Amino acid sequence: MPNLFRAAALAALGALTLSAPLAAKPADYARVIADPARSADDRKLDEGRKPAEILDFAGVRKGQVVVDFFAGSGYYSTMMARAVGPRGTVYVLNPPSFHDAKAWDALLPKYPNIRVLVAEVAAMQLAPASVDTIFTNLNYHDLYWESAKNNYPRVDVPAVLAGWFRAVRPGGHVVIVDHVGPAGDPREVVEKMHRIDPAQVKADMAAAGFVLEAESAVLGNPADDHTKSVFNPAIRGKTDRFVLKFRRP
Repeated sequence: MPNLFRAAALAALGALTLSAPLAAKPADYARVIADPARSADDRKLDEGRKPAEILDFAGVRKGQVVVDFFAGSGYYSTMMARAVGPRGTVYVLNPPSFHDAKAWDALLPKYPNIRVLVAEVAAMQLAPASVDTIFTNLNYHDLYWESAKNNYPRVDVPAVLAGWFRAVRPGGHVVIVDHVGPAGDPREVVEKMHRIDPAQVKADMAAAGFVLEAESAVLGNPADDHTKSVFNPAIRGKTDRFVLKFRRP
């Protein structure tokens, strides 16, 4: 499986030279969000996720190669595919136990520039300097999660981030959106609440060699109780979320 990722990423590397990124702003993503191929279920999430602002913050532009890490059903993958255009590529990375192959088989004909790569997190090794941006939405905390019930093994977090550092080209970015959690042992916090302390993320990324470039409060919610599980009905879908952008020097 690692060879599959490496071969796919090498193909992505060629796409990097095809088109220079263009300047954009949130309003320019209106056509992406209005894409008729997007599902009704995805559209229902737009109000709480503010995709135009997040895509702009992430800097997703035409011609780029973007990795959607732990993409799930592809809420952001499909919009990023439209944003990067036919000369760009979006790589969907999903662990086997959280990948709906049938759903993706139905979706992919609408988005020919999406490539789906399924492997355990430890096997997600992309080729060096092959992507512009790694993006992950509400799943960074899962690097600290493990579940025998869900067939999701323990992850070596520094090893994964070292792989990200190798994969992102110099000057490229990693953009992380996640639920704000309290300080403490990250594995215990994630197990109880599926949240993570943004300070933990910053420390992890700095140790991996990344530089914090920007952060946004666009998804903040001061009314959120950070000690509640994100699945608590009182806060589900309305959690206080941090948005961080890191650059590879």
